[in-house]
Amino acid sequence: MATSPPKFYARLFGAHPELLDGLFSRSNQKSGTQQQALAGSIAVFATHLVNNPGTLPETVLSRIAHKHASLGITEPHYQVVYEHLFAAIAEDLAEVITPEIAEAWTEVYWLMADALIKIEKGLYARQANDRMWTPWRVAAKTPAGTGAMTFTLEPADNTPITEALPGQYISVKVQLPDGLRQVRQYSLSDDAGTSRTFTTKLDDGGEVSPVLHHGVEVGDVLEISNPYGEITLKEGDGPVVLASAGIGCTPTASILRSLAEAGSDRRVLVLHAESTLDSWALRGQMTDDVERLAGADLQLWLEEPQGGSNAGFMSLLEVDLPANASLYLCGPLPFMKHIRNEAINAGIPATRIHYEVFGPDIWLAS
Repeated sequence: MATSPPKFYARLFGAHPELLDGLFSRSNQKSGTQQQALAGSIAVFATHLVNNPGTLPETVLSRIAHKHASLGITEPHYQVVYEHLFAAIAEDLAEVITPEIAEAWTEVYWLMADALIKIEKGLYARQANDRMWTPWRVAAKTPAGTGAMTFTLEPADNTPITEALPGQYISVKVQLPDGLRQVRQYSLSDDAGTSRTFTTKLDDGGEVSPVLHHGVEVGDVLEISNPYGEITLKEGDGPVVLASAGIGCTPTASILRSLAEAGSDRRVLVLHAESTLDSWALRGQMTDDVERLAGADLQLWLEEPQGGSNAGFMSLLEVDLPANASLYLCGPLPFMKHIRNEAINAGIPATRIHYEVFGPDIWLAS
């Protein structure tokens, strides 16, 4: 199946060009990351079935389902994908595929699809409304460090609002200059609950962030999804380690803010890596919240160190990790893989390491 996803997407969008308008990311199609993620997720699912008969990879399925729900994926989409994916496979592997192989992959696909459909229906049912997209007005637009911007939204209609959990994200839909609508997920970076605040880093080569930074003004209305994301603060009184790099601080900042607002007495260790101090998008918010918590400490890594920070890139070898800690990770994929490996080597079980991947989850494919 390694060579079929590109042909699949060509077939899919040839037959359904409307799917690129407000659903699939055009940028991810061009870069090939969506193709990697698709192949990787199916391969991981199939491997799990072989190695663990009678069970499903619940963590992987949950992560995918939350992303799908934030985009408004519904049951009919799976039939459309199946039709064009397997037509591409049949064309690509015509010389080697047999009816038995085709039947086996069909069974794998529908086992995975049915599991996702069930989870996604449950996620939709938990929402306070039955809308995929609701209008929210930009109440404030505030610079946040070098090249980042924080958007504070307020409801633009009376649609019931789902309470968000700290660490969750929303999808934001914008119209590009060529008229195409595109969607990106952004973590809620401040209070959760019924408020909606997100922070985004400007990607000059991207399609959505330049529109948000340069084209969206206070008073404009954005379409956003209900909140989704399974990487949220788990209940309990055990120590919490929040590790982030760059704009990956947004979900950890939300979790930290929730702990500060609750006056938590949990042990909290905040670890952040950045290029320069001025680049840290949520510096003021996070340092203030650390100071509000009696049991919180902050360690900072800067490529251009100053003010007592560590030099270079983050390493847990330099950190005295609390016993029985839960680790929450967000940042570039190489950063998360490195820190996760160090955490496991330091004795933190994989089941207590939680990470958020934005864009196609190519971690699955590697």
